Amino acid sequence: MTETSSGGPRRVEIEYCTQCRWLPRAAWLAQELLTTFENELTELSLVPGKGGVFVVRVNGEVVWDRREQGFPEPTAVKQAVRDRVAPGKSLGHSDQPAS
Repeated sequence: MTETSSGGPRRVEIEYCTQCRWLPRAAWLAQELLTTFENELTELSLVPGKGGVFVVRVNGEVVWDRREQGFPEPTAVKQAVRDRVAPGKSLGHSDQPAS
């Protein structure tokens, strides 16, 4: 596995419910994260699940769980991922508070 300049792998996992047909939502979020963190992530995987699951993990740590937080806005997930893989990275307009 490739390591980043910060010294370790940066792996994002999106587990989604196949019964609920949430693959398109998971794939879209994966695309957003890969575009935003193209130099920071070493791996991003989509993990088929069941039972209404939609969970985003960074290096095994849950950063978003649909059951507790509802479906994520991409900005919220980007901020959670950024805080773990690239704390100094600006997300541009995504860092602006909502008006």
